[in-house]
Amino acid sequence: MNIQAAPFSKPVLFFIIPSLKGGGAERVIISLANYFNKNNFQSVLISLNNDVPAYEIDDDVKVFYLTDRQKSSFIYRLYHIAETFFKLIKLLRTQKPVCALSFITSANVWTGITCWLTRVPYIVSERTSPDRSVIRFNYLRKQLALNLYKRAEAVVVSAKGVEDCLLKDKDFKVLTNIVRITNAVTIFPLPSEEKVHHRRFILGVGRLAYVKGFDILIEAYAKSGLTDVDLIIVGDGEERANLVCQIFNLGLRERVLLPGSKNNLQDYYNQAEMFVLPSRNEGYPNALVEAMSFGCPSIAVDCNFGPSEIINNGKNGILVKRGSIIDLADAMHRLAGDEVLKTTLGNQARVISQTNHPDKILGEWETLIKKHIAATATAAQLTNSQPAL
Repeated sequence: MNIQAAPFSKPVLFFIIPSLKGGGAERVIISLANYFNKNNFQSVLISLNNDVPAYEIDDDVKVFYLTDRQKSSFIYRLYHIAETFFKLIKLLRTQKPVCALSFITSANVWTGITCWLTRVPYIVSERTSPDRSVIRFNYLRKQLALNLYKRAEAVVVSAKGVEDCLLKDKDFKVLTNIVRITNAVTIFPLPSEEKVHHRRFILGVGRLAYVKGFDILIEAYAKSGLTDVDLIIVGDGEERANLVCQIFNLGLRERVLLPGSKNNLQDYYNQAEMFVLPSRNEGYPNALVEAMSFGCPSIAVDCNFGPSEIINNGKNGILVKRGSIIDLADAMHRLAGDEVLKTTLGNQARVISQTNHPDKILGEWETLIKKHIAATATAAQLTNSQPAL
């Protein structure tokens, strides 16, 4: 990583995240970097790990990768910690950002420490259930995170449930700087007319990870009795081998497909009979918002957090009780056979294209960041204007 003094004529904003691999948080932070770079800022994207970006980054957005975690031995972990710390400090001192924005707990902690040391204003964002991240920390790590979050200009959450979860904790309930900004609808290219599958299909989209619950979806599909509708799960991840084994054991090799990641998701959303979100946990599920924006009738497990804030059960989608595979199977079977219900839910789902339009959501981010930049500049002017004693 070649770090040089910032030659930028525009104010610099840092966007910091653990990785730029595929995922909802990665898509959002890249969208923010692209947006601000077009709006009188120089965006600098910083990935703590060296990964190939899953989404398109504008050419004039600067991108830095801090470390390449190839080995996991204790010595290498210490090396990567030191490397991350010193490179991030150097970037903050040479690029001189007016504000740093970080996504996901590990990046939030790194950002808080280094920005505090370099006196750079920072905003952190929790993107999933705090029960799975900061609240589970041991005492020392939790107190460190709490103090860094209290010093932040804002702690941004994407769902009310995430905010409530933070504030119910006996330590984090002292936070007074929480701001809620939901995720914007992704603007895709227009769908093509080319068929992505030769039969009707149910769609799941996301990283193939345990928390995404695709094993639940496959089991529910097996119990649904649907033989004339296939199941396609688009995405890649560490659970692929386990899901393949599950599909084989259930005798569903011909009807459940795992085609990997796709760059034409708009065609899948547009052609699916329905979309199903089976997650065990979420922050604010992008895939659900995307599917609904295409008018795809959607079913979601009522997990923590997000689905119940997006779906009005029976109006613009169907919410299924968490932990009930039978209820999910029944909902899929009922929706597959009810054309009127599919049309009604799909039409109402499209409203999310307005409520979560990028102009609205990105405008909220812009207002937040500019507010704290202005407040910091005013405070600095007041400090500099004080007479020396």
